[in-house]
Amino acid sequence: SHRSSWLLLAPLLTPPVPVITAPPCSLCPEGAHRFQWIRNLVPEFGISSSHVKVLSSPVEFYELLKVQIKAAKQRVVMASLYLGTGLLEQELVDCLEETLEKSLQAKGSPDLRVSVLLDYTRGSRGRKNSRTMLIPLLRKFPGQVRVSLFHTPNLRGLLRLLIPERFNETIGLQHIKVYLFDDNVILSGANLSDLYFTNRQDRYVLLRDSPEVADFFTELVEAIGDVSLQLQQDDTVQMLEGMEHPYQGDKVAYCEIANRRVMEVINSARTRQELLHAETFHSTQPGSSLLSQRASGASGALKPEPDTWIYPLIQMKPFGIQIDELVTETLLTEAERDARVFLTTGYFNLTQAYMDLILGTRAKYQILLASPEVNGFFGAKGVAGAIPAAYVYIEHQFYSQVCYLQQQERVQLQEYSRAGWTFHAKGLWLYLAGSDLPCLTLIGSPNFGYRSVHRDLEAQVAIVTENKALQQQLHQEQEQLYLCSGVVSTSTFEQPNRYVKLWVKLVTPLIKNFF
Repeated sequence: SHRSSWLLLAPLLTPPVPVITAPPCSLCPEGAHRFQWIRNLVPEFGISSSHVKVLSSPVEFYELLKVQIKAAKQRVVMASLYLGTGLLEQELVDCLEETLEKSLQAKGSPDLRVSVLLDYTRGSRGRKNSRTMLIPLLRKFPGQVRVSLFHTPNLRGLLRLLIPERFNETIGLQHIKVYLFDDNVILSGANLSDLYFTNRQDRYVLLRDSPEVADFFTELVEAIGDVSLQLQQDDTVQMLEGMEHPYQGDKVAYCEIANRRVMEVINSARTRQELLHAETFHSTQPGSSLLSQRASGASGALKPEPDTWIYPLIQMKPFGIQIDELVTETLLTEAERDARVFLTTGYFNLTQAYMDLILGTRAKYQILLASPEVNGFFGAKGVAGAIPAAYVYIEHQFYSQVCYLQQQERVQLQEYSRAGWTFHAKGLWLYLAGSDLPCLTLIGSPNFGYRSVHRDLEAQVAIVTENKALQQQLHQEQEQLYLCSGVVSTSTFEQPNRYVKLWVKLVTPLIKNFF
């Protein structure tokens, strides 16, 4: 584990690219695929592209959640910002209850474990909230259900007492979204709330029969769960026995424990996958070892060689973990002259480092963002109502910089606009020079903004594939989102609905680090 922590420091000590992008396996032929360097930082999961399905609509996502919950036998692991309190969310809770009932009635001891991780501040908002939705399950199945509520260590002391509900969510959140059922994993940017099941556009990828990926995310959610507050049957919360408290305990000690727990998960999976890789591809007697037998499954037949690789990218700046940021920056740095990068975010508030890379490198960028009308904060009450205007201002400033540097040909902004919908999709598709299809996508919770990099707990995966059919699925996903957009030009900001009040312009630089 020391070696890996050193690797994370490597970019600070030396020019970033060579260290990180050195080939990870001396035995593999050069250029097995050009993103293998990511394996220097995180575990690499080789899978068959036939196990990957890209979904496109909120309804499809919701129906899949219900089907997967009903079919689960061993485990349901759900990490989200919050669980909503409407009828659709209640139906999900009912599905969980039904599945838990079934597992109780099965012979022997019940096998099914349900673990839910949410954010403490967002999950506690209002009288009826995520906690009150889940307490009935905790009471009915105390041995099988665990609900963890992550509380940022940065919200403490006087600040915690003074800052009102909703505003306290600006300090830091559990933002990871993972929905996992036995060995099936759904990665998404969507939360568990009715909007995300109906008319809030997001992205969703299902990885079927992927035990190693499912084990990794189960362990990751457990690790964060262990440093989170545990919801009790009487709606109180308490830490696990002997665990440092996130806002009453010593902050440095807490962050160190959390770092250790999470890095342990990453490093042990990385070691495991390296062994598996060596034994599967470089073993003298193929199929002789335990690991490769597990890899080949019960059928005794060797797994098909993987054509798709999954790399989990974790970002938890409060705990000093910055893998996602490092990989994203390296990807942007390495993208060559005729490569095309499609980058999308529901909230356009790029960090300075990402902006500098986009403006200063050679690849062609098409950036998709929410028009003010489809911004999640549009029409919100109070101060939050001014947030879409702040985003317009940030977007205008970036656009002005693009024009000033005469990069309009290379960097294009597009606004998603769709009547009756809001936009929450985030991620990236990378098309290598001369290619009509993407070979890499990033999908998960980060928005490429200040919050994602500095405040919240985030996770996404890089999916790299050589399979044309899967590349086609990803390409269609990208096209479908970009079809609902218009290109931003100077005249965009001259429309009356784009007028930004002076006070918003003045406060934006002060508050942009909070959203």
